[in-house]
Amino acid sequence: MKYTFLLAIVVHFQMVFSQESTPDSIIQRQLDTYNNRDIEGFMALFHEDVQLYNQVDGKLLADGKAAVRKIYSRLFERSPKLHSELINRMVLNNTVIDHERITGRMGNEEAIELIVIYELSALKIIKVTVIR
Repeated sequence: MKYTFLLAIVVHFQMVFSQESTPDSIIQRQLDTYNNRDIEGFMALFHEDVQLYNQVDGKLLADGKAAVRKIYSRLFERSPKLHSELINRMVLNNTVIDHERITGRMGNEEAIELIVIYELSALKIIKVTVIR
């Protein structure tokens, strides 16, 4: 009985670990924490050297985890109805491409559609490129 219980715990943790260890599951957690406006959970998924880019002009919007935190802390505080709906997701190796529809951004009820390209390194988000 004791060994069966121990085996069940080990299997459970292996399943949880394997689910959290894929680029797709990392980005899904990022989407979930974004929708919950959970800045701590959200930031835990980012690499210290993360960079955030606007694809249209190639402009670097944020360089480093602290700069990303500043942007999203402000967004979460000012957007009580913030919600991102996943329209489509593609995954290739450690790159995840999401098509998202965002509502409630900065109090705006109008939907914004984005393509967001996430690149991961060591299972952390290291580069985000946004296409509007």
